[in-house]
Amino acid sequence: MPKLDSGASSLASLLDGSTAGELIPELARHGLQQLIELEVAAVLGAERHERSEDRLGYRNGYRPRTLTTQVGDIDLLIPKLRQGGFLPSILEPRRRVDQALYAVIMEAYISGVSTRKVDALVGALGSHSGISKSQVSRICQEIDQQVQAFLSRPLQEAGYAYVYLDATYLKGRLGKALQVCSRAVVVAMGVNADGRRELLGIKVGDSETEAF
Repeated sequence: MPKLDSGASSLASLLDGSTAGELIPELARHGLQQLIELEVAAVLGAERHERSEDRLGYRNGYRPRTLTTQVGDIDLLIPKLRQGGFLPSILEPRRRVDQALYAVIMEAYISGVSTRKVDALVGALGSHSGISKSQVSRICQEIDQQVQAFLSRPLQEAGYAYVYLDATYLKGRLGKALQVCSRAVVVAMGVNADGRRELLGIKVGDSETEAF
């Protein structure tokens, strides 16, 4: 098993209580960095400077990477390899924001919060890197894909003893003038043979009428 750098010197000054606000982010950074070192050692079959017949490659320095988390921006060092690439499993390609913050951004955007206000919201959670419009757009595309997958899922093999239709009215902007008007959001709920309720679909219309 690879030997880990304890990092005691970097944490010692934070354990006296005088800088308690810095302790949790530093502990998070230290833990994530250790996980990265363990993973790259497993990929290479050897830890740093270790001579081993099982070694599959060599390190070639580090590259910085900032991960935005709920405890603030955490600066990590990602090992580079002489041959091939390495990306820790705790990170995803082209994503600098963790899943918790993504959930916050999604919820805020769905609620109609502007990109500028989303950026301020993320900053209030401890992130100083900001969220670009392209990132917000990419996040919302993921929402659209999830919604479309839900709406397009097959139902013909499922059996429902009862199907209920009900509507709730929400205000939204409609037409070229984007005039605010009340719209009926009709929800279809099914009850299967086991007695479990299942959301079947959602449709927006002018009113809750039989024809619609």
